[in-house]
This record gives sequence, C-alpha cells and structure tokens, in this order.
Amino acid sequence: MADLTMNQKKEWAKTLFLRENLTQQEIADRVGVSRVTVSNWSRAGKWEEQKAGITLTRQEQVANLYRQVAEINRAIAARPEGERYATSKEADILGKLAASIARMEQEVGIADKISVLTDFINWMRPVDLEKAKELTRLADAYIKDKL
Repeated sequence: MADLTMNQKKEWAKTLFLRENLTQQEIADRVGVSRVTVSNWSRAGKWEEQKAGITLTRQEQVANLYRQVAEINRAIAARPEGERYATSKEADILGKLAASIARMEQEVGIADKISVLTDFINWMRPVDLEKAKELTRLADAYIKDKL
C-alpha cells in the first residue's frame, strides 16, 4: 500500500468527520496526522457546517428523485388526450433525473464503504472487542488502499 498524500489524508479525515462520531484525535490517529492538523482542516473547510447540512441518506435522495419523476409524469398524464407527452424541457429534466437515479443506485462511494465498515465494527465491538480492534485496523488499511 502506497503512502497517502496529504490531500488524500485530508479527504479521508473529512469523510470520517462527516460520517462518524469520532473526536479529532481519533480521526488524527486513524489518518496519521496530528490533532491540530485535523482541527485546522476542519476549521478551514467548514466541516462542522457541512456536517450539519448532511440530512438526507442516499436512499432518501433517490426517493426524492423518484418523487420528482412521478410529479412530472402526473402533470403529463393530466393533459388532454393527444397532448400527453413531455415538452423538451420536461424530457430534459426526466433524462437528468433518470441519470441521477441510476448513478446513485449503482455508485458506492468511499463514504458509503466507510459507513458500512463502521456499522459492522460497531456491531462487532460488544461481541468481541479484540476482533473489532483488528477489523478497525483492517478497515483503515482497506480505505487507505481505496483512496
């Protein structure tokens, strides 16, 4: 596994900050930088504000996109017979929504991988703390390799 660049470490730290309930020291230890560095990155990048703004899960976002498609389709269906087709603007929007839905349903980003690994480690912790620690070490190595 190659060493990570500072930019990769920063992105990993940001993902951990946004997706997990870790202290800055825990993030620093996992990423391999100082707590002060994580604090500086967090302040400069306004991570706290971003964390507050993350309210929708991927599933909720996809559901919202489907609702938008349904709304456009209802509007089209309500038109008089012979006029029940999408305008060029509606067709463009439907195409973009369909592409977004496909991308979100198929894409598994690094944040999703971290979330699943964290959930599994949290499940394992009360079952076997030593295995959870080993899984954390392996999960960190896996994430570093994927960055």
